[in-house]
Amino acid sequence: MIITLETLNDLSAKAKASERLRANLDLRNSADDQSQRMLNALEQGTIMPIHRHRASSETVVVIRGKIRWIFYDDNGNETERVLLDANGENRMLVVEKDRWHSLECLESGSVLFESKDGAYEPLGSADVLK
Repeated sequence: MIITLETLNDLSAKAKASERLRANLDLRNSADDQSQRMLNALEQGTIMPIHRHRASSETVVVIRGKIRWIFYDDNGNETERVLLDANGENRMLVVEKDRWHSLECLESGSVLFESKDGAYEPLGSADVLK
């Protein structure tokens, strides 16, 4: 699979049309592939709850746009902010396993590459901070 500018533009158009203001493109080789690799297009205003991944770290690369990653402690207190900017200094981030995080999309048309270990599992209630 070759990811072109048209691919990114199409994915961003889907995100803009989505109620969640997000759209993803599965990059796995097949449904049997036990990894998680995807492009995730985000639009300003998308809501990403504070969550964690207990079974895997998460590698994120900003392909286009600007995203602010926000980290929290177990009580929901903000501990750190990291700006990922496709045209800036910080373009890639590894979120450690079990670390609470969220994000804020700062620029329309933003696209991330994300990868995690293992097959996809929906977040359980213990993995979303209220």
